[in-house]
Formats: sequence, C-alpha cells, structure tokens
Amino acid sequence: MEFKAQNIAEFLNGTIEGDDNVSVNNVSKIEDGKAGTLAFLANPKYERYIYETKASIVLVNNSFKPEQEVKTTLIRVEDPYQAFASLLDLYEQAKKMKTGIEQPSFMDDSSKVGEDIFFGAFAYLGKNSTLGNNVKIYPQVYIGSDVTVGNNTIIYAGAKIYDGSVIGNNCIIHAGAVIGSDGFGFAPTPDGAYKKIPQVGNVILEDDVEVGANTTIDCSTMGSTIIRQGTKLDNLIQIAHNCEIGENTVIAALVGIAGSTKIGKNCMFGGQVGIAGHLTIGDNVKIGAMAGVTNDIKSDRTVLGAPAMDHDKALKTYVVYRRLPQLRDQVNDLQKEVKELKSKLGKD
Repeated sequence: MEFKAQNIAEFLNGTIEGDDNVSVNNVSKIEDGKAGTLAFLANPKYERYIYETKASIVLVNNSFKPEQEVKTTLIRVEDPYQAFASLLDLYEQAKKMKTGIEQPSFMDDSSKVGEDIFFGAFAYLGKNSTLGNNVKIYPQVYIGSDVTVGNNTIIYAGAKIYDGSVIGNNCIIHAGAVIGSDGFGFAPTPDGAYKKIPQVGNVILEDDVEVGANTTIDCSTMGSTIIRQGTKLDNLIQIAHNCEIGENTVIAALVGIAGSTKIGKNCMFGGQVGIAGHLTIGDNVKIGAMAGVTNDIKSDRTVLGAPAMDHDKALKTYVVYRRLPQLRDQVNDLQKEVKELKSKLGKD
C-alpha cells in the first residue's frame, strides 16, 4: 500500500518541501531510513541523521531550520511525533481487516454475533455469549459462557476470557492474556492446609482498554474486578481479585497489584512496581519503577523506592545510600581514633 507525499501532507495539514509525488509504502527510524519509507524528526539530538537518511519522506516541525542540504522530501507539521502517530493509525485502518468465520472453530448456538466479525480457526465461543459488530477474534482464543464483547474490539491469538467477563467497545486484548481467572483466595484450616474460596465474581473492562500480552486479571471473589475506560496495561502485569483501576491509567510491564486495591484515574506506574492489597491510590499518582507500595497514596503524589516514599525524600535517601561506602570508611576511621585516644588517656 503506497501513499504519496501530497496525500500525506493533505491528511496532516502539512507543507511539502521537495518532491510532492514521491511515494512511501512503509515507515522507518530516521537513522535507519530506507528508500520508500517515511520517518520523522522530533528530538533535536537526531537532527544529524536527516542530512544522511535514505528515507523518502521525513516529517519535521514547522520551525525546523536545516543547517545543511537535505536531500529527502520534508513535510512540515505542527508536531511530527503526533503526526507520525496519526499516520500509523491511518495505516492500520487502511489495512485489509479479516472478516468471516474460519474452520475449524466453535460457536455455541445460544451465542450471538454482530456484523463484519472475524472468528479465527480453533477459536471457541461458549454459551449465551455476545460478540458486537466488527469484533476480531484471532485463532485459538477461548471465550467462555455469558461473556459480552463490545463493538470494534480485537482479541489476539491465544487469549482466554473466562465465564461472565464483560469486555467493552474498542478494546484490544493481546496474545496470551487471561481475563477472569480465579482470584488467589484460600482459607487456612486447623490442620495447616488451605481451603479454596470460590471466586464467583467477574471482570469488567470498560471501553478503550488495552491489555498487554500475557497479562492476567483475576475475577473478584464477589462483585467485579474493574478496569475503567481508557486504561492501558502493558505485558506481564498481574491484577488480583476485587481491584479497581481508574480511567486513563497507564501501567508498565511486570507490575503486580494485590487484591482489593483501588487505583485512581490518570495514574502512571513504572515497570516492576509492587502494590500491596487493600490500599487506596489517589488520582494522578506517579510511581517510579521497582517501587514497593505498602501504604495508601494521596492524589497528585510522585513516589519512588521500596518502601515507596515521596519523590524529594527518596532522592535525598538515594544520595545518602550512594555515600554509604564512604561513610562506613569514615566511621571506621573515627572508631580507630577514639580507640587510640582512649589508649593514650589510659596510659596517662
């Protein structure tokens, strides 16, 4: 699929400098640009590559002033990074999307499906479940009974959706994700064993939620584990039973959130964050990578470290931590001096 510079500029409301008939059929990094691809320059530290890139078209800021000759065609826009993202979105929409029902696959007769769906080979749809319009179910997906999947949602290969789950509109669930598996609930018994507590709730993903590959979201013991609208979850995240994640929160890979924790909207969590159970995290909270959260966090706070503490305090703590070897040597020297002084005083 090819796009001419003229068409791209019209779509982005940009201005062309160079050949308006040049075509591209792929994208590339500006430092690795090849003929027939489109790249962008947003970070000034990559400017040196624009003078040598082989990319046929480069998106640049309206204010960009080249210091050398530029051989490629430029399209000037307000924000090259946002413009590039818009083009990628256009490209995805323009790609021919699969439709139809492949065989072998299984749909229970009691289930309902909308128009223009794709249902891949070896996929399974259980009893009394519903798929909306333009839903894409890739091969080897399992969807249990009493599941609802909204319009325009994509579920990639190998994902598992347990009974009773509710998936909203425009969601994306990546390969290997598990939605609605049992929460980790066990009651200790007098003989030292553990009795499983049935998990009879479900999981609700609201509209525009994205779930990364191999991420798991446990169903609630009762009620619902809820992922609110617009939340984006990276790969390999664990969200335990009865949690609630607020709107437009973004969570990086390898985060673990224990049961019954409530997280506000517009939060940002770095990779490998661990959050204990039964906590409340406010709105607009930022948690640095590898932080360990054991207490509630109020809204509009930034925390780092394990245990997590306020950003400013954490930075001061890190300064002391880096100086520990030096401080240890100083303490050892002081101890020797004190010992020597005591020895001299004893002799005197």
